[in-house]
Amino acid sequence: MTTLEAAASREIPLSPAELDLLMRLVAAAGDEATFTGLVAERMEAVGCAVEPLVYDPQAVPLIEEFASGVDTAAGEQTCLIGRIAPSTAADGARSLLLFAHPDVEAFQADHGWSHDPREPRVENGRLIGWGVADDIAGIVIMLASLARLHARGWTPPAPVTLVSSPSKRHRRGIAAALAAGLSADAAIYLHPAESGAGLDEIKAFAPGQIEFAVEIAGRLPQTDEPSHAAFAHLAHHPLDAMRAVLDALASLDRARGKSVQHPLLQAAVGRSTNLLVTRIEAGSAGASARIPASCRIAAVLSLVPGETLAEAKALVEDAVSGAWQGLRWPEATRPDVTWLSGVSAAETDVDGPLYRLVRATLLEAGANPRVNPLHTSSDIRNPLVQRSIPTVGYGPRCGDLTMAKGVGEWVDLADLSRAIDVTASVVEAWCEAPSSTTQP
Repeated sequence: MTTLEAAASREIPLSPAELDLLMRLVAAAGDEATFTGLVAERMEAVGCAVEPLVYDPQAVPLIEEFASGVDTAAGEQTCLIGRIAPSTAADGARSLLLFAHPDVEAFQADHGWSHDPREPRVENGRLIGWGVADDIAGIVIMLASLARLHARGWTPPAPVTLVSSPSKRHRRGIAAALAAGLSADAAIYLHPAESGAGLDEIKAFAPGQIEFAVEIAGRLPQTDEPSHAAFAHLAHHPLDAMRAVLDALASLDRARGKSVQHPLLQAAVGRSTNLLVTRIEAGSAGASARIPASCRIAAVLSLVPGETLAEAKALVEDAVSGAWQGLRWPEATRPDVTWLSGVSAAETDVDGPLYRLVRATLLEAGANPRVNPLHTSSDIRNPLVQRSIPTVGYGPRCGDLTMAKGVGEWVDLADLSRAIDVTASVVEAWCEAPSSTTQP
């Protein structure tokens, strides 16, 4: 029995057409034109007017976000937008935006998989393939949920927009679409749960963070001798300043640990913010008798909703400046703080109608949903921050993600089918339901 025959006999919970779409997209993951063409074709099949949005990621205006010191995709990208809009919206009807990202990690020949990752396989109720969990499955949920509604003859009473939006390496697809004027009354980010919780998890909270580096210059002793041992007392050793800066950052971390608290984070991990030093660099190999000219500290500071990037920068700048001033060193040795990347935190009101509807629908589907507050920089923040659009995310169980160095990336097919059912129900209920949607 072939895989598609198994689907037709319900050994696989997806329809043959849904499974075929999933497998074809995995196989096309390395060919952007083929992948995009297939997504556009399926958007049109469910009644969408399809618009490609071509944009330059580095030209997208950002709100409470930057990525000046990290790898960013170069060149034009394409965000695919499919719109289903009634000629006249019904009174009280609400519009909805569904989005997922089509890009996957770059293919590596030395991948360690047991089979060709671009030849999807079904094993033990899972589909295994390159990028299936991150985020080809999300694209399929978006398309298949609308296909199920379309097959029932359902016509949305308010606009429904589907967006296949590049995301990895700061491609900023959903940010570009929102900046170009895209809006809705609510948004859903469709992505399998990286935590392994599947539909028991709702993304409604995204911590922020700011990554930075501190460059510390010293002053070498005035000597041509190859060894600095005899002259060390005449130098300004950058490691002395590094210790002072590290102490100041640790003090800032302790103070914030006490003063900054968010109930979701406190409940999840017992603390709401951390300042984590991730790397220290100084000196060079073979120069053990010489004072290094400089050193570098890399670190990251996590943020909660309500904290701005400007406020976070000021806290770090004050800590570093205070440490240096305590040394009474010359101005030429003042540490330089470099800001590498940053995103503010964001959250959707769990007492609001969108969260209540999604939670109620997941409960009806047999899930036990709760908010996972630990998805830093999740794409749910873009509609929230850019357009104040209530946004949540959810998706099926998955594992072994390539982006996390996994081998054999997979998505659970039964959970994927449930996610499609849930999304179809949420789309129909959100667009037609009154604002008094309640949580059971």
